[in-house]
Amino acid sequence: MALRCAGLFLGKELASSGKQVRALSTTAALGQGNFLKNSPNAALDKTILDRYRKLETPVDRYQATYLWIDGTGENVRLKDRVLDKIPSSAADLPKWQYDGSSTYQASGENSDTTLVPRAIYKDPFKPGKNDIIVMCDTYKADGTATESNKRASLQAAIDKVTAHEPWFGIEQEYTLLDVDGHPFGWPANGFPAPQGPYYCGVGADRVYARDLVEAHALACLYAGVDFAGTNAEVMPAQWEYQVGPSVGMKAADDLWMSRYILQRIAEEFGVVVTFDPKPMEGPWNGAGAHTNFSTKAMRSDGGMKPIEEAIQKLSKRHDRHIKAYDPKEGKDNERRLVGRLETSSIDKFSWGIANRGVSVRVPRGVANAGKGYLEDRRPSSNCDPYAVCDALIRTCLLDE
Repeated sequence: MALRCAGLFLGKELASSGKQVRALSTTAALGQGNFLKNSPNAALDKTILDRYRKLETPVDRYQATYLWIDGTGENVRLKDRVLDKIPSSAADLPKWQYDGSSTYQASGENSDTTLVPRAIYKDPFKPGKNDIIVMCDTYKADGTATESNKRASLQAAIDKVTAHEPWFGIEQEYTLLDVDGHPFGWPANGFPAPQGPYYCGVGADRVYARDLVEAHALACLYAGVDFAGTNAEVMPAQWEYQVGPSVGMKAADDLWMSRYILQRIAEEFGVVVTFDPKPMEGPWNGAGAHTNFSTKAMRSDGGMKPIEEAIQKLSKRHDRHIKAYDPKEGKDNERRLVGRLETSSIDKFSWGIANRGVSVRVPRGVANAGKGYLEDRRPSSNCDPYAVCDALIRTCLLDE
């Protein structure tokens, strides 16, 4: 969790340059028994596609998957196109259009919405070594950003604070469901044993779908996501992974890309991924996207002073951040930030050292070192990371 990000913040430069190659595979085990009996994707024979992956494709043709955020602010859409040359950067790629009236982003009489390529990733799902996924943002017919395009605002903020070298690391929690919406692996009638043995657990009675989780990690590493690690979470069928720490825009781009990769792999297994911040009512932990933030000054000797100054600024803009930290402007987080189950109250800002029941936490290792980063625990699991990072920069560095 956050401590893993701490080590990465302090020792990123020491990362090994070695490479490993491992094959990804799906398994039929998840479809056995009563689980996934109604899942069409789990019933399909995944080996059939291998026949077509082995076909020889033209050497001058490459596939590009254009990925974007739809009008909900929390779901992604995609479509594929064939290119005749390998791009050296996102700027080399052509813009593209789609029907925004079918994605909650335009009206039917003026529906053409523009995709602008912003970041390129290797595609773990296509057979070609040069096939790519393209992270895009979206624009209306008049050239202005769509309402769900929070990336444009973040880019404008980042351009003003490059000297601060802002780093972000994001801890993405999520829950696995059967196709009927029931948490994966939970008893059909009733509930599993209370929380306690599941966090970072081992064993068939404590952990469900680890093979899906490990496939996700491998695919993200292949794609070029700054993937930091993963662990089973407190509620059974709930998991977490981390991206970053990365400079500027990369962590937010990576989080969207990693969400897409996770959902694609889960699609192959026939399992549903939900980023809902409170998928189960009652004494079960919700799901967040704790965001670790630092600047060059925070990471330097004496960094506790700018960390505490940033926290003071955050305390004065609590309402602004709550509004930015879930796609329904705080309504989703009302179900999660209830002041218990490792959350703070949505109505009151708080902070502390090594305290998981506060709005902003300073990890013990950071306090001991006197430098490092802060962890904002308020963002919901279905947050838009562009909006979260934008709010942190504008409050802590631009004094807006």
